[in-house]
Amino acid sequence: MMDRSKARAALERDLRRHRDAPTIAPRSGWIRAIRDALGMSTNELARRVGLSKGRISQIERGEHERSLTLNTLERVAAALDCRVEYTLVPHRPLDDMVWEQARAKAAAEIAAVDHTMALEDQRPGAESIRQRIDEAARRYVDKRGLWS
Repeated sequence: MMDRSKARAALERDLRRHRDAPTIAPRSGWIRAIRDALGMSTNELARRVGLSKGRISQIERGEHERSLTLNTLERVAAALDCRVEYTLVPHRPLDDMVWEQARAKAAAEIAAVDHTMALEDQRPGAESIRQRIDEAARRYVDKRGLWS
């Protein structure tokens, strides 16, 4: 079985550059910006991709409207001698997300038990609850079902 903690750490190193310095697309979109920078007309790009000039205009609009498929983007990128880099960049470190979820799941479990104990007038103290949540969270981290 893969060590999820190590996999998260490796992925986090790769993601850091994207989180620290996000790439902002040009207003016109990458396709149009690169095509213009190369001095390539819509007709020339259309011939290179094997599509009509009108379809290239639709693709450029589709990129701007975020309705372009990755397959189409890759075809056009290849015609522009570019590659597509597709990256999902979490807003927070992956470990933080996993531990937050594990603690939430553990807190729900502990709350159910504590409710029963409260009915029996045996409610534990706040520090005891925190410790039990932390212990339960350690059991949930990197286990299947964490997100269900």
